[in-house]
Amino acid sequence: MFEVAVIEDPQAAEVSLDPVRARLLAELAEPGSATMLAAKVGLPRQKVNYHLRALEKHGLVELVEERRKGNVNERVLQATAASYVISPIALAAVQPDPARSPDRLSARWLLAVSARLVRDVGTLITGATKAKKRLATFALDGEVRFATAADRAAFAEELATSVSQLVSKYHDEQAEGGRPHRVIVALHPSVTAKEEES
Repeated sequence: MFEVAVIEDPQAAEVSLDPVRARLLAELAEPGSATMLAAKVGLPRQKVNYHLRALEKHGLVELVEERRKGNVNERVLQATAASYVISPIALAAVQPDPARSPDRLSARWLLAVSARLVRDVGTLITGATKAKKRLATFALDGEVRFATAADRAAFAEELATSVSQLVSKYHDEQAEGGRPHRVIVALHPSVTAKEEES
C-alpha cells in the first residue's frame, strides 16, 4: 500500500468521489471483506460488493487474499493507498494552466502552479512505479509568523532573490545528460482550525 496515490483517470476520480465508496476506501486502510465492511458502513453485503467491484475495476482497491467460508470464497481487499489525490489530468479539458496569467501575487495563479505540481509529480510517480525506480524529489515545508505586512513583503522579496541566485548558480543549460528540474516556492497564509471546519 502506498502512502499517497494520484488518480489521473477521470472514471477512477468519479468512482472515488462517491461518498459510500470514499468511506469504503477509508475503511480499507486495513484489509477487509464485504461482510466485514457491510457491518461497519450499515449497508447490505451485496451493495458493498457492488461498490467494491467498481473500486477494484479502477485500481483503487486490490485483492489481498481469498479464503473459503462455508460454500463461498470470501474476498479480502485493501485500498491501494492510505490517501489519494486527484490530478488535474482527470479534468484535462479544464485543468489550470499557470502560463495563462502568470502573477506572483495572485492566489489563483498559486493554485494553478500547485495543480501543475500535482499533475507533474503524479505523472512522474506513475512512470517511476512502472519502471520500479525511485523518484528524486525534495520538498520543504514550514511556517513563519510575520509581525507586519511590510515584513511579509520584505521576506517574499528576499526569498525570491535568494532562490533566483541559487537557480543562477546551479542552472547549466549546456550540461550534457542534465535533466531540468522545476522549483516552486510558495507563500500563503496558514489555514486555521476554524477555517478547516467551515
